[in-house]
Amino acid sequence: MSKYTKQEVLDQAKTLAQVIAETEEVEFFKKAEQKINENVRVQELIAQIKKYQKEAVNLQHYEKAEALKEVEAKINELHDEVDSIPVVQEFKQSQSDVNGLLQLVSTTISNTVTDEIIKSTGGDLLRGTTTKNPFQC
Repeated sequence: MSKYTKQEVLDQAKTLAQVIAETEEVEFFKKAEQKINENVRVQELIAQIKKYQKEAVNLQHYEKAEALKEVEAKINELHDEVDSIPVVQEFKQSQSDVNGLLQLVSTTISNTVTDEIIKSTGGDLLRGTTTKNPFQC
């Protein structure tokens, strides 16, 4: 018989999500995102990139290959300029940190569930095998 229902597990997942949302990494991310949104130069560059991206779609549609190359080069130039701005670098690092935290949590949950399955079936944790698995040789 199950100890927990699917709904109870989901409720615990929501609680964990709330805890994660209050970590230092997420707080730093939110502050970095706010700085990006308030940075006039970043917003101007993003607007230019969007304008050129629309132009690139039109040029591609009308098969204007040479003009498309020029617009794509301009887009890449603008992306490089945006990426060189310290507040953007800070934002990208904070985004990476949050993603790393989420990946760590996911991996920890997965590994722990696997270990619990192995232990509960009398398996070997070191080998990562269960003794009752009918598909093992």
